[in-house]
Amino acid sequence: VAANPQSPGIGKILLEILAVIALLRAAQWLFHRIAGITNVYFQANVMNDLLDTSFKNLLGHSYRFFTNMFTGSLVRRINRLSRAFEEITDQIGGSLLPLVVAIVGTFAVLFHRNMLLGAILLGWVASFLAAYYWIAMYKIRYDRMRAEKDSEATGALSDALTNAVTVKLFSNFDHEKALYRTITNALKRLRIMSWGFGETTDAIQGALMVGIEIFLLWAWIRLWQAGDVTIGDLVLLQSYLIVLFQRLWDFGRVIRRIYEGFADAAEMVEILNTPYDVKDRPAAKELQVREGKIEFADVTFGFHQTRNVLKKFTLTIAPREKIALVGSSGAGKTTITALLLRFHDVDGGKILIDGQNIAEVTQKSLRKAVALVPQDPILFHRTIKENIRYGRLDATDSEVIEAAKKAHCHEFISELPYGYDTYVGERGVKLSGGERQRVAIARAILAASPIMILDEATSSLDSEVESLIQAALKNLMTKKTSIVIAHRLSTIVQMDRIIVIDEGQIAETGTHDELIRRNGIYKR
Repeated sequence: VAANPQSPGIGKILLEILAVIALLRAAQWLFHRIAGITNVYFQANVMNDLLDTSFKNLLGHSYRFFTNMFTGSLVRRINRLSRAFEEITDQIGGSLLPLVVAIVGTFAVLFHRNMLLGAILLGWVASFLAAYYWIAMYKIRYDRMRAEKDSEATGALSDALTNAVTVKLFSNFDHEKALYRTITNALKRLRIMSWGFGETTDAIQGALMVGIEIFLLWAWIRLWQAGDVTIGDLVLLQSYLIVLFQRLWDFGRVIRRIYEGFADAAEMVEILNTPYDVKDRPAAKELQVREGKIEFADVTFGFHQTRNVLKKFTLTIAPREKIALVGSSGAGKTTITALLLRFHDVDGGKILIDGQNIAEVTQKSLRKAVALVPQDPILFHRTIKENIRYGRLDATDSEVIEAAKKAHCHEFISELPYGYDTYVGERGVKLSGGERQRVAIARAILAASPIMILDEATSSLDSEVESLIQAALKNLMTKKTSIVIAHRLSTIVQMDRIIVIDEGQIAETGTHDELIRRNGIYKR
């Protein structure tokens, strides 16, 4: 062939080889483009589904769940779950599958040329992959520890930023900085351990590759001396080793990133697999409120197994009756209303609304029937109009404004530059405490629920505004069953009945005048 490169036969063979190469390259390009486009739509849809599923799952958890979690940490976990899926699929589709193809092709050719060289390389690759898998499984616990510490750092950062004003008020910047540095230093050590472990593995991997290459070249020399292989086989062997080592080197990185992705996703997956503390029963029905009668029948509840907040608590509230719950801090007043809203399930006894056990109805229908104005209302970082309309999403603008007028917040809203379209800031920080409370009252008015809970609803109002809202609340509660937690006499005295709670039980009951004459806990 070398003596006659112009031979027509040789040219035809070379053109055929060129055509095969062109077809293979075209097929490679086509499959790569198809895989890329498919992966774009696949990843985008699955990541979106993961975000939606995580969001839905988190909001379904109980009140107790959120009291034990940092908001920032939860946000971090949701984002890491979707990013972990993206990383894992990228590594599998972009690196792991090409590695499998490269290994299969390499061994097919090597075994065809020489069984001994193929067998040696196959044994080495199998041992290499098994060792790397074991190393990755060992390393994943450090990756999980790093992910957990990363979530802790995010939670601490969120907590400090949320309380930035408190930090400034008490001049505790250095203290917060030290606390945060302690966590980030621990995170740094875990990162050094995890990443250093990876670097050590890479060093061992490189040494093993050099070793097998030298050994195979030595084996080829012995086989060449025996006449079993040719110089062309050496070129072929060296070419395939370069491709295979490149893929195997990627394999180490791919495995590390896949298991780091698993570690990043583990925290959110654990939450997704955690059953709800409070959940609807399979045959739960919609709550039907006809009159609004509420009954607590021998209710027992405690946040800890060793201490009950309520003990055999029994109370009946007549339809459209207005009652006040009073008592010292920790007596169980807020717990009673939280149980009525089914933020927690009772440990014993039952709670009935118009004869329907609230544990047997849907949580959505229950909370639609019960409106709450909390002591410290938290608003969305949305407009005032959106915050008020949250009580009834299909309400018109005129209904929103009417509710605001009844809650006496229309006056201050009208003075704002953007009126009802003013954004209130995170948690409503751009409004004063009294303004936030009036917006919350307007939201409850708009909800028009048959049962009303007011938890110190006028505690942040000055005397002038309070007198206006007291009239609005009185009109609001006229046709509703109302439970009011209050310490201001101006709120308590207008109630039909006052319930004095002491250590989770009813100590006294009656009107203001009756309880004053008894000279008991209420009078004190």
